[in-house]
Amino acid sequence: MSTSEERSMGLADGEYGSVMRAAPSPVLVVGSNGDVLELNEAAAALFTIGRPGLPLDDVVPSWLAQANRQNVREPVRGLIAGRDFQALAVPLGSAVAWWLFDVTDHQRTKRLLEAERERTAFLVHASTLLLSSMNLGRCMDITAQLAAEYLADAAVVILPPKLNTLTMVWHERGGRPVREVLVADPASVPGLDVALKGFPPVPSRWIDPASVAAWVIPGGFGPIGSVAVVPLPGQGVPAGALVLLRKSNRAVFSEDEEVVARLFAARAGAAIATARLYAEQASITEVLMRDLVPPRLEHAGGIEFAGGYLPSGAADRVSGDFYDLHPAGRESFLVLGDVCGKGLEAAAMTGKIRNTLHALLPLASNHQRILTMLNSALLSSRHTRFATLVLVSAVREEPRVRLRLTNAGHLPPLIVRNDGSVEEARTQGSLVGVLPEVHANTAVVHLEPGESCVLYTDGVTEARGGPLGDAFFGEARLADALTECAGIPSEAIVERVQVLATQWIGDNHHDDIAVVAITAPRHQEAR
Repeated sequence: MSTSEERSMGLADGEYGSVMRAAPSPVLVVGSNGDVLELNEAAAALFTIGRPGLPLDDVVPSWLAQANRQNVREPVRGLIAGRDFQALAVPLGSAVAWWLFDVTDHQRTKRLLEAERERTAFLVHASTLLLSSMNLGRCMDITAQLAAEYLADAAVVILPPKLNTLTMVWHERGGRPVREVLVADPASVPGLDVALKGFPPVPSRWIDPASVAAWVIPGGFGPIGSVAVVPLPGQGVPAGALVLLRKSNRAVFSEDEEVVARLFAARAGAAIATARLYAEQASITEVLMRDLVPPRLEHAGGIEFAGGYLPSGAADRVSGDFYDLHPAGRESFLVLGDVCGKGLEAAAMTGKIRNTLHALLPLASNHQRILTMLNSALLSSRHTRFATLVLVSAVREEPRVRLRLTNAGHLPPLIVRNDGSVEEARTQGSLVGVLPEVHANTAVVHLEPGESCVLYTDGVTEARGGPLGDAFFGEARLADALTECAGIPSEAIVERVQVLATQWIGDNHHDDIAVVAITAPRHQEAR
């Protein structure tokens, strides 16, 4: 033994040696020649063949012996008896003491924390993407793509069966989503039929990949190594199912991975169910609104009719303004109205009035009778809203057009003559739906060829805008605009009024705008 080694041993016999021997962690002292000089009790228990005088290479694993030969002074790590150890070198003169610390549990905890962080980050990312769209197809695409990229090699999103068909989206990692509707039996994929009914998933280890039907596997995917089928829970009802596919060269799904898949499926199912509900409501709304939106007016009975409607909000399609044309043989019946208020309640009231007027069409020649019966119908309902109306009966009397106009609380109809003058029709009356009785007088107006009658709602005259943004468009400005419309077709008049009103409004909010023009043609129409 060299002098330096003896001094090292002497140091080990001192205070440091006492600490080393009492330490719960394994400690080995190695001389400059690579032999073990001393082991504490924990090291002797770990290295059962270790004893002083033996070469370190014969006692410890190669990773530790190599670190000692290379005089590594940074912490090193490796396996000893199947456990993870970290070794730290402490110089003792020409010798070195290797302190060993079992970090197996620490590393396992660290890996679990990292896995949890990755899982949480994935679920947050998935939630953000899924909540970014209310489109059902887009939600299905996102679900399939995220599942294929993070959970499997390919994923299939399948909606509950509808009329014996399945709507599904395939997505293979690195590819693009493929959507298809096909006739297939869910029972041909183990666990799929129960998943589509919302029952708990069948463990993936119970599913034989060879038993999976070919229609659920993307073309050219190759041999399947494992399959997981996870329900997509919706809002009280199943939203569908998620099928995860892994190739044969990948590890099968672990229990932890199945837990992550179920957590992801819960988020995806909620998004798909919400998107599906939104799509159904949008479809229902589209059907209902179709009959509430004012119709396109066309020429009837040799008379030009044109109409235009702009709802108050960019997102609204219907509200309180309306007009309808009912050609009835020789005489056509037209009504323009404005229901008090805005939004869906006003739209519902509008629908009620339009339906009632349609039922009263056999009485179209008697304006007062129609107003009386409509007033009674509105007063007997639970609605507290009222309406203003203009009723028009129009008939062609070559070469002129004769109009009977009845105003029930509405803005006066304007008559545009060929010389550019604008007149108010002499008809006025009370609101509908307020008082027990409604009174109105009827005016008879004749239009020479090229002359027009213009009906409008207060969305035109009360349009606020102008240079300072706070002035009303007003009846006088409307009349001035109509003087420029003498002799032009009804469609051009409507377009002119709408353009001027919207230009006046600018970016300001506005009420509903409805305009109708009735024009006596300059030339007799072919019959």
